[in-house]
Amino acid sequence: MAKLPQQTYRTAKGAQIDMLKIINQNEMTIAVGNMGVNARGDKLGPGGKVVRKREEIVGNSAIPNQTASVSNATVKKLEDMDPEGNE
Repeated sequence: MAKLPQQTYRTAKGAQIDMLKIINQNEMTIAVGNMGVNARGDKLGPGGKVVRKREEIVGNSAIPNQTASVSNATVKKLEDMDPEGNE
């Protein structure tokens, strides 16, 4: 995990809350929802066992999609556009 700045907040009653400490304490807690991940972002299988780590998931999504292209896009020149929108 990248080093985050100190995230200490003061409540309306004056109590100090260290959000970074809370995040680190609950890193392996199963997240609420239907995504099947823990608070860290690891993919979970049956029984809450880690199937894929967050680093693997992020690593796969960081690869650019080579199949996407913009071959059907048309670009209009500013001179050819109607200023009133009647094209």
